[in-house]
Amino acid sequence: MTKLTQYTRNFQHINLSHVPEVGGKNASLGELHQNLSSTGVNIPPGFATTAEAYWDFLDANQLRAPLTGILDSLDRENYENLAEVGEQARALILAAQIPDTLAEAIKTAYHELHQQFSHHIQVAVRSSATAEDLPHASFAGQQETYLNIVGEKALLNACLHCYASLFTNRAIKYREDQGFEHMKVALSIGVQQMVRSDKGCSGVAFTVEPDTGFNNVMVISGVWGLGENIVQGTVDPDEFTVFKPALRNNKKSIISKKLGAKQLTMVYSDIPNSIQEATLNTSTSAEKRAQYVLNEEEIKQLSGWLLNIEAHYEKPMDVEWAKDGITNELYIVQARPETVHSNRDSHIIKRYHLKEKSPVLTTGSGLGGNIATGRARILQSPKEVNQLQQGEILITDTTSPDWDTVLKKAAAIVTNKGGRTSHAAIVARELGTVAVVGCGDATDKIKNGQQITVSCAESNVGVVYDGRLEWEEESIDTKQIQLPKTKIMLILGDPEKAYQHAFLPNNGIGLMRLEFIISNAVQIHPMALVKYTELEDKEAALQIEKLTAGYGNRTDYFVDKLSQAVATIAAAFHPKPVIVRMSDFKSNEYANLIGGKQFEPAEENPMLGFRGASRYYAPSYREGFQLECEAMKVVRNEMGLTNVKLMIPFCRTVEEGKKVVEQMASYGLKRGDNGLEIYTMVEIPSNVILADQFAEVFDGFSIGSNDLTQLGLGIDRDNAFISELFDENNEAIKRLIAMVIKTAKEKGVNIGLCGQAPSDFPEFAQFLVKQGIDTISFNQDALIQGITNVYEAEKSLKSNRKEFVA
Repeated sequence: MTKLTQYTRNFQHINLSHVPEVGGKNASLGELHQNLSSTGVNIPPGFATTAEAYWDFLDANQLRAPLTGILDSLDRENYENLAEVGEQARALILAAQIPDTLAEAIKTAYHELHQQFSHHIQVAVRSSATAEDLPHASFAGQQETYLNIVGEKALLNACLHCYASLFTNRAIKYREDQGFEHMKVALSIGVQQMVRSDKGCSGVAFTVEPDTGFNNVMVISGVWGLGENIVQGTVDPDEFTVFKPALRNNKKSIISKKLGAKQLTMVYSDIPNSIQEATLNTSTSAEKRAQYVLNEEEIKQLSGWLLNIEAHYEKPMDVEWAKDGITNELYIVQARPETVHSNRDSHIIKRYHLKEKSPVLTTGSGLGGNIATGRARILQSPKEVNQLQQGEILITDTTSPDWDTVLKKAAAIVTNKGGRTSHAAIVARELGTVAVVGCGDATDKIKNGQQITVSCAESNVGVVYDGRLEWEEESIDTKQIQLPKTKIMLILGDPEKAYQHAFLPNNGIGLMRLEFIISNAVQIHPMALVKYTELEDKEAALQIEKLTAGYGNRTDYFVDKLSQAVATIAAAFHPKPVIVRMSDFKSNEYANLIGGKQFEPAEENPMLGFRGASRYYAPSYREGFQLECEAMKVVRNEMGLTNVKLMIPFCRTVEEGKKVVEQMASYGLKRGDNGLEIYTMVEIPSNVILADQFAEVFDGFSIGSNDLTQLGLGIDRDNAFISELFDENNEAIKRLIAMVIKTAKEKGVNIGLCGQAPSDFPEFAQFLVKQGIDTISFNQDALIQGITNVYEAEKSLKSNRKEFVA
């Protein structure tokens, strides 16, 4: 083999076994070409220079000794001369010449690449270190990439700059941290057809949920133009969540779509072959900001490729994708193993609880599920690293790989810009650091030196509080928790917590309230959408017009938002049952929704008024209930999430139950079709007294202990004057519960209870177990204590039975 052929390798002729020759990045591209092109995955063609080419470059220019000397001068205690050392090393390489033999090999491979196309192409020139992308370290972006390169001269210049980028400040510090010897790491250059995503869009994708490692979904993020804006976190991207089982079964698999602001679009500059100014950011038009970067067919195509890639590598993957705006073709431009969650023990769950609250300074997307406190340090640039003391909280506009040395010192990271796949978010996950990204106003609302507390423990929304707050920490090994015979279920209404809570020990969701979703994800009264043209409140009409922009029919907005939120929870717990309770707002609560006042009566006692089942067949709300049913049809029939069961609240009479079930059937939700089960709440004494008749109408019961106690004892539970009388342990309430459990058992229908009492009172849990209840549902903060109480109750009951037999 001649030097000419030893210096370059076509992507088609390399794979992961060639990491020592071409580095992890280029070896991965070759692996994709060799094994996935045949499955229909588009990968831009190209070639790589070898490690041997790099070593010969150093030797031809006699650079090994001077480079070693420069690197030996590095201050390895405080790294105060890191910038100086890096600058000297890069200057040494940039002053060198690429040997003729190597230059000829690069030019030959470049012309062979061009011959694959009938039109003129630009190339991307990427750096791939031979120690990059190892399973235990995936700090991407240590070396440079040069885009929009045309012609031999520009290509060779870009290659020289790639060699120099092996000694960026961040690359030097990275190798120091990882224990890699600088002069044992070579650099391979990847030269690849450049996808014109500057005229299209691009992004990243994880084949697991990136915040929790939940494996049944994949998350795709995208922006207009080049993908660097996602990495740098300078814009808020679109985000699509895809449910893998639905994708495999050819069902509607996109369970969530979030429209990002996409404030900027990165394009190529007008300066051809520029190394320093190859790109520039332009403001995204209002029209483009209101559009998703991918349509549903493109999301499905890309998701199919991601499944193939994950299956080939047999591990979760972190993938970069791009869409050519000229040809409208999608491409995969990089794939590497996801190394954060795939190396963690998902059975170990840490929970953090703030013991106090203070004024909120700002909020954003929260990462890490943790809490940190410290002094805020506002930095404008990584050059100000010396201002940040160990354990302080970094507050900045955005971060890039140049910030890596800074981020390691921070107790938490708070940025104005960026989404869940931005550089700050990715590094925070790898470091296990608390981060709140995309706040928008962090550098304005937080003062330099201010004591603050950053909490990401409550949901995916990160909150920055004023002052130093106290919190408690709990570590749970779920493998050590034995679920009792009685099924233990969760109460959950917030889709943002679904993937996190799915790792808790449970048998599914016993109560999912639609009210939380309608209030937060939808915000609009359903009848205000149905009768939008008749709205009298002009301000509400403007709000609705803004929220429903992009929807051909305004009612589609309600169905889309509601179905996506329910599907997120259903997917997180699939195939376990998820019992969705249809909306149970009171009239005063419905009136608070956008446009709601026009459609709601003024009631003196809404708690006992127009609520629950009574609304669903009433002429004034029937069409609103139909929208709820349409959303449930999408979830169950189109997405294939048949683990969803539906539940009717506050059903006063058997006749009313029949009306609602018939109404649902007329909307396409017929009991028994596609395995549909319809439950009802037991929260009114009539539900207990006529339980045998209700059991003929419904497939199961869920005891709402709060309402049953309120109505059983005649107590307004919100009235402070008589609050001490509210007690689920009251003998009258326990008799009602025992009666309905007995009837349910006789009629062969499932019965459960949702409430706090079984976790707060061990004797109440023992009472339920003794009656033979099927399921008990807890809020996540009460789950572990609830499991303990139920398990102990079962042991006690078993022990008593043995003593009785003896």
